[in-house]
Amino acid sequence: MKKNKITILITIVLIIIAAILISTSSNTTLKKESSDFALLDTSSVTKIFIADKQNNRVTLKKISPDYWEIDEQYKVSQRKIDMLLKTMQDIRVRNPVSIAEHNNVISRLAVAAKKVEVYQMVYRIDIFGWIQLFQYEKLTKVYYVGGATMDNLGTYMWMEGKEKDRAYVVHIPNFRGFVSPRYSTIENDWRDYTVFNYKVPEIRSIQVEHFQDPDRSYKVENINNRDFKLISLKDKKEITNYDTLKLLNFVTAFNNINFEAVLTNTTEQSKIDSITSSNPVHIITVVDKNGNSTVVKTFYKKGFGDKIGDGAKLVPVDIERLYATINDGRDFVLIQYYVFDKVLRPLTYFEKE
Repeated sequence: MKKNKITILITIVLIIIAAILISTSSNTTLKKESSDFALLDTSSVTKIFIADKQNNRVTLKKISPDYWEIDEQYKVSQRKIDMLLKTMQDIRVRNPVSIAEHNNVISRLAVAAKKVEVYQMVYRIDIFGWIQLFQYEKLTKVYYVGGATMDNLGTYMWMEGKEKDRAYVVHIPNFRGFVSPRYSTIENDWRDYTVFNYKVPEIRSIQVEHFQDPDRSYKVENINNRDFKLISLKDKKEITNYDTLKLLNFVTAFNNINFEAVLTNTTEQSKIDSITSSNPVHIITVVDKNGNSTVVKTFYKKGFGDKIGDGAKLVPVDIERLYATINDGRDFVLIQYYVFDKVLRPLTYFEKE
């Protein structure tokens, strides 16, 4: 009986070894074409590195299926990373670059192409997908993305480690355009612009300070997701006679509130320091149920000459936009009154009519 068990075990081991050898042999003998740019499984992608010749580079890293980070600092826009992954999955070779233009294309790629590295989770032992053992992260693709073709319907690309100096025209079937802009090397192009994105049960308190008029400042405390306490910050008194519907609408408004643009890297630091050292217009502080705070400070943006009728009127402050600091003051951004007005309500807004 014992001898039979050993025989069976040895047989199973031999079958596994044979399958591994066959799989390995197949992988080495079945040479993939240089045109193999597309990813079959984007769910296994863990990291994407993109760099250009101007020393711009970004690293997009997956923390969870619905959360990616850029350069280990900021959340990546889910819509943008989804678009990039879909592009990587859908791209197909339209045709090899013709012999007549090949040298010119290779020269342009050498000067201006973006380098793309794709990392995926793979298995050291993968027998026809049936037996998968010892998962690890591996650099699976390295290719270079160039400019658009003359008809703007294709993109020049070259795969590293494949057929030497062989460039291709790549496209997405049924898509009219070129894909190179989707491989951006600019950090701000990837960032998620969300400032507040809370559901009511996630909020512990909200404080809104109006520095131009302290009478308008207040704090809202979440009691049980249906009942709330409204407190005037000026005298610390609780306001009991308020419009419950207006207050509920205010609390629920802290969902999908976004800034318009990042100005941190495009504005002179001296100007940023001058603006942020002045008195803020508002400070909004949201504390979640875990005790984490999100703080936004707003500052006036200078106005402009606004033409009214036949004359011109100087508006001292921009009536459509404000400057703001977010992420503990690390980022200087532009926000719109149109978006933020609903979370900047004055205390008088909640009074019963």
